[in-house]
Amino acid sequence: MERFDAKDLARAVSAGVLQPGQDRALLDFLRQQPATAGSFQLAHVAFYFGALLIMGAMGWLLTLAWMSIGDIALLVVALLYIAGITLYALALQRRQQPIAAGVLAAVAVSIVPLAVFAVQRLVGWWPLDDAQGDYHQYYTYVQGGWLLMEAATVVAGLLMLRLIPFPFIVMPIAVALWFMSMDLSEWVYGDVFSWDQRRTVSLWFGLGLLLVFIAVDGRTQRDYAFWGYLAGLAAFWGGLTLMDSGSQWGKLFYCLINLGLMALAVLLRRPVFMVFGAMGVAAYLGYLSYDVFADSLLFPLVLTVIGLGVIALGVRYQKHREALSARLRSKMPAGLLRLLPALQR
Repeated sequence: MERFDAKDLARAVSAGVLQPGQDRALLDFLRQQPATAGSFQLAHVAFYFGALLIMGAMGWLLTLAWMSIGDIALLVVALLYIAGITLYALALQRRQQPIAAGVLAAVAVSIVPLAVFAVQRLVGWWPLDDAQGDYHQYYTYVQGGWLLMEAATVVAGLLMLRLIPFPFIVMPIAVALWFMSMDLSEWVYGDVFSWDQRRTVSLWFGLGLLLVFIAVDGRTQRDYAFWGYLAGLAAFWGGLTLMDSGSQWGKLFYCLINLGLMALAVLLRRPVFMVFGAMGVAAYLGYLSYDVFADSLLFPLVLTVIGLGVIALGVRYQKHREALSARLRSKMPAGLLRLLPALQR
């Protein structure tokens, strides 16, 4: 969206487009409007960066010193953080600051596991032994004892979405669900939960999350699908990439899957799919370069031609995105088409 200032509106008055006085009224009105998704500013970067700092401080960066203050003190601190941040977020929402309010609401949700952790230890519901009782391990270890913390985070996130509807709140919900999928899998696989099994669980969880948010995409007033896609792609693509393909055919299949992600970017008009798909194709080309065609002089030249072709396709896609997306959808069955997001975005 174009940005206008007082000088632009003054010129409109001089040209007779606006009546004297209307320029000031219009400028005041525009300044009172909440920021739109297309007007991402430096202040917004500060909002998200500050939120991530708080999430880290009260999450995976929480030191062992905090475990020594006692469970009651830990619970009080967590509740004060959640209540104070939520009240501040509500105040910002009333002041027409939806982005700052939304990222703070997500921070409040991210601290819920710490409060539940303290409650469980305080009332004697902690299912793990003392050696597994460090909150920092919630972010690094797969253990069935974290399930109550994860379920509480999901519930708190859904309630927060009703209070402050902002898409970034989907991120802590998605992370908690990912952790939950791992911890539930420990019940299935037993105590010996190998990295291969974790990668498999991550892949299938990510795929399921992507399907959920494809169903959500385009059917809500706000864009909740973006963060769900990001979390789902991180889980799916990460699990897929870390798997051992075992053969050249397996690695080729990996490349084809990533090409499929790039095709989904065109179909759904979501660049995040293009980013992950491109990284996967680049990884496959790196494998070809170092393992299969290590002694070939022509391989770099061929890749250069391919790269130029990809850039040309990108330029063409940028100019004809709507037509390409519509043409691709026109070739799909009607039943499958109904499951996709609406064409307009």
